Amino acid sequence: MAAVLIVLGYLAGSVPSGLLLGRRAGIDVRRHGSGNIGATNVARSAGTLLGLATLVADAAKGALPVLLARALDGRPAVAIAAGVAAFVGHVFPITLRFAGGKGVATALGVLATIAPLALLCALVVFALTFLLTRYVSLAAILAAIAAPVAIAALGYPRSTLAAGVVMSAIIAVRHRENVARLRTGTEPRFGLPKKQAAP
Repeated sequence: MAAVLIVLGYLAGSVPSGLLLGRRAGIDVRRHGSGNIGATNVARSAGTLLGLATLVADAAKGALPVLLARALDGRPAVAIAAGVAAFVGHVFPITLRFAGGKGVATALGVLATIAPLALLCALVVFALTFLLTRYVSLAAILAAIAAPVAIAALGYPRSTLAAGVVMSAIIAVRHRENVARLRTGTEPRFGLPKKQAAP
């Protein structure tokens, strides 16, 4: 049962929400903006509503496998593993030849179910960083770093901390190009297109 739930988590994470939603606007988001299938690039390329829909869908991909594992298995470690598998599926989806998103929204969904208070701390870091800089990438990186720190400070189990560290490390690595652009001053600040494409 544990193996099945973990595999199902990975497959759920592999559903390319942003790509599918972008197609509703007649756009392949991989060919626009940063080329990423995450919510930020979908919002920039296909409009705010589809960007928000992508955020919700990607977060749900992280949360639902955890909830399903809790209902069917009951062991916390299995639920956490299913959530991390969903996160890995989003970042390295078999449906897109292992070239997926950066994992921020899916990690949000996982944390919402295994460490909600730590997620709240990470969201505060994200919001403050974004409001001060308008850099989504920087806000995401700092929030990802804050999450395992908060998990440890709040006394969550070691399995939860391990999940937080793994997701944080992968998010940081997936943002390496953004870090390079931040260093050179070429990273774009967040902004929506003036004229959005009709869905």
